[in-house]
Formats: sequence, structure tokens, C-alpha cells
Amino acid sequence: MSTPDFNLLVALDVLLDEVNVARAAVRLNLSPSAMSRALSRLRSTTGDPLLVRAGRELVPTPRALELRQRVGSLVLEAESILRPMAEPNLDSVTRCFTLQTSDGFFENFIPPLLDRIAEEAPGIQLRCIQKPDRDAGSLRDGTADIEIGVVRKSTGPELRAQALFRDRFIGVVRPDHPLAESEVTFDRYIGGRHVLVTRRGQDRGPIDETLAGLGTERKPGVVVSSFTTAVSLARTTDLIATVPERHTGMLRAGLFSFDLPLPPQELTVSLLWHPRLDADPVHRWLRTCIRGVCSSGAGKQRDRRVC
Repeated sequence: MSTPDFNLLVALDVLLDEVNVARAAVRLNLSPSAMSRALSRLRSTTGDPLLVRAGRELVPTPRALELRQRVGSLVLEAESILRPMAEPNLDSVTRCFTLQTSDGFFENFIPPLLDRIAEEAPGIQLRCIQKPDRDAGSLRDGTADIEIGVVRKSTGPELRAQALFRDRFIGVVRPDHPLAESEVTFDRYIGGRHVLVTRRGQDRGPIDETLAGLGTERKPGVVVSSFTTAVSLARTTDLIATVPERHTGMLRAGLFSFDLPLPPQELTVSLLWHPRLDADPVHRWLRTCIRGVCSSGAGKQRDRRVC
């Protein structure tokens, strides 16, 4: 069975509306002969003459009258499918988006993001989940709509990524910690016991790689899986936590934060999504909101020794 030419539906719709080959040709920007050929093909395809001559005019057959309403609806539906999506009315949109990121982003950036969503699109709901220890392809399989994190070698090459902000690692201790009493030198920093944060089953991170290049290492007191836990332990013990500054801005309230006595340790936090959602207008709006929150200064906290 041959595949039907759906372009004939448009020609049929106009012919049945005009009941005149010449006028139909003008509407479709075709020559009268091309329009006549289209009518001939339609007659052959449907097995019905569709339009027959009555004196100097054409009149529709019963089959043509039967098809007129159905064809018009089909053409309108096809046009709506192929037309670019209109900007949504955010006041009436009801959707749930799954956002996957680290606990630090939740603490520092989700509250202002929720405020903006409530103001502009109250029907939008966020479902916030923790990033898995390893790449689970959640953006690819649709279990997550947006991911906030660092682009790594394991990140799928087909994913869209846009940098949100630069962050840097700083040190954190409780306010009455010995390190808070005077300048934090390299030897004093290395001499303490540390909280190591790892989410990938390793006992070494970028700080440890830098220290290894300098011929030394930290003394790990405990290994944890999140920066939230690291800050919590720094608050209640003598352990030193080394954490991203902006990701832990709210978590570090009341603690002593300091610049690391090391070469700058920075990372780029990015917004990631799958290309199938690239043109979705509501998803695009949410991406704009996230970029706005991240560029507004959310997550920044000024402490002693931190600029």
C-alpha cells in the first residue's frame, strides 16, 4: 500500500472551500494547471469526482460534502501541530519539574527560586532530588528534567549545558576553633584533621590532588558524602571542612570561613538538560528563572577572611 500524499489534504480543503479551481490555485500560490492536476489526483485517490460541472460552475458531490468538515478539521489540527509553540500563559500552567542537584544548591538557591515561581507561575511544582553517586542517565531517560552540577567526562555528550557561576573552595571551622584565632597558614591548615567529602567512592578529591602535587596530604578525620554533613561536623567538632563557597553560604552561618592557603581551587557550576526539552517554552522559562537566581547573588555570604 502506497503512502498517501498528505499535501493533497490542503488542496482538497481549499478546493472544497472555494469550489473553483482558479480561486483555489490563487490561495495556494499555484498555477491553474497545477491545481487541476491536484484535483485529478484527489479524484483518483478518493475514487470520487468530488467537484462536477453544472453549467459554468462546479458543484460538490455528496462525498465532497461529507468530507468538507472532516478535512477542514484535519488541516487545522495539522497546522497547529506544525506551528511553533506559542508562549504559555504561566498563570494557568500546571506542571511538575524534577530538579536534580546537590544538597548545597537546595539550601541556598531553591528558596529564592520557589519565590519567583510562586509569583510568576503558581501552578509549577518542583520535585527536588539528590544527584546519584554516579551518572545514572536521569536526564536521558526523563526521570529528571534539569540537573545542576559540574560537567564531567562522564556527562553525556548530547546533553545541553550552560554555565551558571564560578564557585571556589574555602575552609570552614567552628568560631572558637584554634584556626579562627590567627592567620590560617599552610602548615596550620595541613596540621589539622579534616572532613573529606566524596560522592564517587574515592578518598581523594581536587584538594587532595593539589596537595599531592605539593608533596603533602591532609589528615582525614572522617569521610562523608555531602557538603551539608561536612559543615555540620565542622560546627560541632574540631574538624576542618573544605567546601564550595556559594553552595554552602546559608549552611555556614555563624561559622568561621577562611581562604585556603593553597592555589585557587575553583569549579564551574552548570545547568544541564536533555535536548528534547530545549524548545519546550515552560522548561525554557524555568531555565531562565534558575539562571536569574544564580546571577542575583543568592548563596553569597561574606565572612572574615572571605572576600
